[in-house]
Amino acid sequence: MDERLASMHPEELRTAMRSLGYRTQNDLAQAIGVSRSAVSLWLEGKVGVPRPIAMLLRMLVAAQRRAY
Repeated sequence: MDERLASMHPEELRTAMRSLGYRTQNDLAQAIGVSRSAVSLWLEGKVGVPRPIAMLLRMLVAAQRRAY
């Protein structure tokens, strides 16, 4: 399975947030159009990050790396 299509573990989400410059759960939530509580649940590992959001964040991180 292509790992870009997989859900995201909480630690990968934290790393992506830092890499993209989102300092708070609210910052990320506003940027991707979800509630802060959804981001909180993802970071706690209580709910998996939806695949489309995981894909989006991975693409943004990859694009940022190519820009430097």
